[in-house]
Amino acid sequence: MSELCRAGALRRALRGVYVDASLPDSLELRAACLRLVMPADGVVVDRHAGWLLGAQMVLAPHESMDARPLSVFRPSGGGRVGHSVATGGERALSDEDVIEIGGLRVTTAIRTAWDLGRVRWTDQAIAGLDAMFRLGAFGRDEFLEGIDRFRGQRWVTTLRAVGPLADGRSESPGESVLRLRCVENGLKMTPQVEVLRGDGLRARLDLANEELRAAVEYDGAEWHSTPSQLAHDRRRRAELAETGWDIAVFGKELVFGPARECDRVLRELWYRATRRARSAA
Repeated sequence: MSELCRAGALRRALRGVYVDASLPDSLELRAACLRLVMPADGVVVDRHAGWLLGAQMVLAPHESMDARPLSVFRPSGGGRVGHSVATGGERALSDEDVIEIGGLRVTTAIRTAWDLGRVRWTDQAIAGLDAMFRLGAFGRDEFLEGIDRFRGQRWVTTLRAVGPLADGRSESPGESVLRLRCVENGLKMTPQVEVLRGDGLRARLDLANEELRAAVEYDGAEWHSTPSQLAHDRRRRAELAETGWDIAVFGKELVFGPARECDRVLRELWYRATRRARSAA
């Protein structure tokens, strides 16, 4: 299988499941892959539920869906899941928490969001929550009001802390975590800010404060690594700098490396921006 994957004939959709590389991704294909490894009475939960529901950025930083055991739980009283490619246990799920997709039982979008927010690490929580909010399948008020049902459960403190920060405008896990870093350092930033010029859109900034003309951007390898992509980034940012924008650019190592280094860059940006604003006043 590995040789066929390297040759581009197959791709691994899930741990233990391979598909023809020429097949386009679709909900039907994802469901078919999951059916091959699902126990009959299991419920797909957590990141695999988000993946099946169509959340395109549900992966946490540095995760690979094809390498992770399938997240499957049984309703309370059904016993733990035992499967070579599945991991899970028992979870208290109401009838309202579960829907059927392609012959599979899966947690609803909002229940999946609550579950993804109840993890140990805030980086993982914000990445999963933003992915689920991006679906637009439930409202913010409904989500926040439902957090109290998990009182006393494991890692609910993470959900309470990060849940109010969830924002579907983030376009990648890296952007989500960078926004969390901004919040932690007191920077007031808005996602996906459009910078206009006379003839239309000049640029769209990942996170920006228009009043201070300060912005931060996350350059993931997928969209910011080829020579043409890098050249485009340089031209766009040079044009914005000419109009007074101060932009700090972050890659994976800076965002997910030692927090103090990321924090230092953010604080320096904010200091420059506020000092410039005071001087102009």
